[in-house]
Amino acid sequence: MKNLFSDIDNNKIVGYHDLCHASSCWPKESPVTHEKNSVWYWVQKNHKYNCQLWDEEDKARRTDVDDDDIAVNKRNIDQFNQKRNDAIESIDEKILDRLSNIKVLEGAWFNSETAGSIIDRLSIISLKILHMGIQADRFDIDAPQKKEAQLKKKRLIIQRNDLSFCLNQLLQEALNGKAFYRIYRQFKMYNDPKMNPYLSGLIK
Repeated sequence: MKNLFSDIDNNKIVGYHDLCHASSCWPKESPVTHEKNSVWYWVQKNHKYNCQLWDEEDKARRTDVDDDDIAVNKRNIDQFNQKRNDAIESIDEKILDRLSNIKVLEGAWFNSETAGSIIDRLSIISLKILHMGIQADRFDIDAPQKKEAQLKKKRLIIQRNDLSFCLNQLLQEALNGKAFYRIYRQFKMYNDPKMNPYLSGLIK
């Protein structure tokens, strides 16, 4: 049977995240060009939005700026988070398209977490590894703090390896008809003027 995921296995995704962090032009530009609306295009978008979210979350915790500046950060966080979730769903749509002709076998196990959600978690963990590494390499901290950061980075790498294995297992089992998952959609009500009573004007 042809491996429908030979181009997007767990190791390639982990490697891409690290490649982005090593690029001086990231997140403004991707170090690799991907076909628009392909699964890799949405993996890139998801990672980009996570990077932008991380930066805005840091800025939103400043105490030396006006409240108006923090409000801008909070709105940016809301927008990037919506785009991040949209990218996760697009990843899942592309992956499920590849599996559309695979017969799900009787007794196949249902995975409550989608492949897109696992890829999103891998993206976030890569950011944690990156920034924990920056902390571990600081010269202005004492030895205990440096050691603590190094230990946390090691644990994060183990966590990423375990999660990477889970992604690979899900994709391979789904390819063999032994596992499946569904897209339930995020249904973010707070961004929808029809459902958020403050945006619709029902509550003033």
